[in-house]
Amino acid sequence: MFLFTYLNSLSKTPQKLKKRMLATWTPDQELNKVRLRSGADMKRKLTWYDLVALGVGGMLGVGVFVTTGPVARKTSGPSVFISYIVAAVSALLSSLCYTEFSVDVPVAGGAFSYLRVTFGEFVGYFAGANILMEYVLSNAAVSRSFTEYLSCAFGRNDPNSWRIHVHGLMQGYNMLDFPAVALIIVLTICLCHSTKESSMLNLIMTAFHVVFFGFIIIAGFCNGKVDNLVKPGGIAPYGVRGILDGAAIVYFSYIGYDTVSTMAEEIKNPSKTLPLGIVGSVLIVSALYCLMALSLCLLLPYNMIPEGASFSAAFELMGWKWASNVVGAGASLGIVASLLVAMLGQARYLCVIGRARLVPSWFAKVHPTTGTPLNATIVLGICQASIALFTELDIVIEMISIGTLLVFYLVSNALIFRRYVILSKNPPLHTLLFLFLLSSTSFAFSLSWKFKLHWWNLTLFAGLTFFTTVIFQYFVPMVVMQRQESWLVPFMPWPATISIFLNVFLMTTLKMVAYKRFGIWTCVITIFYVLYGVHSTYHAEEILEMVVVVDNVNVNSSTQQQITKVDIQLV
Repeated sequence: MFLFTYLNSLSKTPQKLKKRMLATWTPDQELNKVRLRSGADMKRKLTWYDLVALGVGGMLGVGVFVTTGPVARKTSGPSVFISYIVAAVSALLSSLCYTEFSVDVPVAGGAFSYLRVTFGEFVGYFAGANILMEYVLSNAAVSRSFTEYLSCAFGRNDPNSWRIHVHGLMQGYNMLDFPAVALIIVLTICLCHSTKESSMLNLIMTAFHVVFFGFIIIAGFCNGKVDNLVKPGGIAPYGVRGILDGAAIVYFSYIGYDTVSTMAEEIKNPSKTLPLGIVGSVLIVSALYCLMALSLCLLLPYNMIPEGASFSAAFELMGWKWASNVVGAGASLGIVASLLVAMLGQARYLCVIGRARLVPSWFAKVHPTTGTPLNATIVLGICQASIALFTELDIVIEMISIGTLLVFYLVSNALIFRRYVILSKNPPLHTLLFLFLLSSTSFAFSLSWKFKLHWWNLTLFAGLTFFTTVIFQYFVPMVVMQRQESWLVPFMPWPATISIFLNVFLMTTLKMVAYKRFGIWTCVITIFYVLYGVHSTYHAEEILEMVVVVDNVNVNSSTQQQITKVDIQLV
């Protein structure tokens, strides 16, 4: 019977896709009707300093300790700190777009909810699925780095010393990492218990971590040599191309600030707290990243920087064995903080996707006592523990970057569309044409750079991008209606335009293998949407429409009866 019903539903897929793919929700519906599907509400306990600590903690442990060494050694050289600056500019512009949306639509869905209210259900689902992939893979990768640094803290030089080599498994999947799995299990249990307590734990760890960062920066600047920045090969031995290629890879470091936007349902006074939390954490982390990368390159020539546990190994090569152990312990603490924040955010994403019925509604349930999305937290913890057990960092890191860049690109597009079409009531054609031309010229510039075409190609496409934006800003009016509780990105459309350009540029610098893996993932999530998601959401909205119709009929019937009674009394 179930199979017959499903096959019958499947036969109506084209009609359902036509109705649901571009279906949008209003911010009011996201805040009220959709949120009610979780049963209990999440508890509003977080303040602005909780958010800044969550943002800082979520980013700090990932970037410096996982990507700086490999990028300095193989991609950017001593100019890796400039790569961090380029990535920071892109992240900051994207964070401004996130901030406006998060204040306007303060729900736990982050980019999924922002894109769903702007471009419709499928784009929101596509972004949400990529964010979940990004979180699960990055958390698995970072937890394996935890094992490397913790072994350094106990004086073990080999980063694989606490892993178990299994013969017969494919290279890259044959080093089993049980400490990483244990860490994920412990953090999953903590997050199931309470968000506020988890936030306090993160606040304490982040405070220690920032002090520890200060130690490394001071040690690097006091004991390093300026000669290491220019020898061998100069400050940019791989040229400008190496700096920008490095920026695409270290962008992985900025995963974390978007987690702050998923806390919107658990924040006191979101309109004032969210801008401070998102933008403030990006600025603080950007400064620390640049100083840390610079201190590492001062300590050692770039061609001597080890790729694994780079900072610990750098101090050990200098003869500071004790400092190597301290760095290992501090890095481990930072990685725990970043994992805690990322796991906090990923569960909120899955919870809201479950509310939309794009995945089983079981994931949307919020525990009435703890106020946390218990089911989503446990399932995602199991998934990333399974990946962390087998998979090496370099297999997943570029796939993480492409997913992150794509979602940030979509959010920047959505902000322009929302400002100029939804809020300003302009016809959508002009804005859609502008977004298409902007993406096309950005892509053309990026390909010209990637394939080393003549300089005039770069000038032509950069100029087209600039003049397209100028013409759009001049001819398409934007109505600014700032409410008391709103927050608007200034100088629109330029911040979003530059964000789109940089995200497209950074995506094209990634290797082809990242696109192949991303293509496979895109096929998988699209098939899931066609076979399950669209049918589930269609059924849920159909029931909701029936309830609304019945309520309207009851209201009209009641009103008619009252009118009849009045007529009788008048007679």
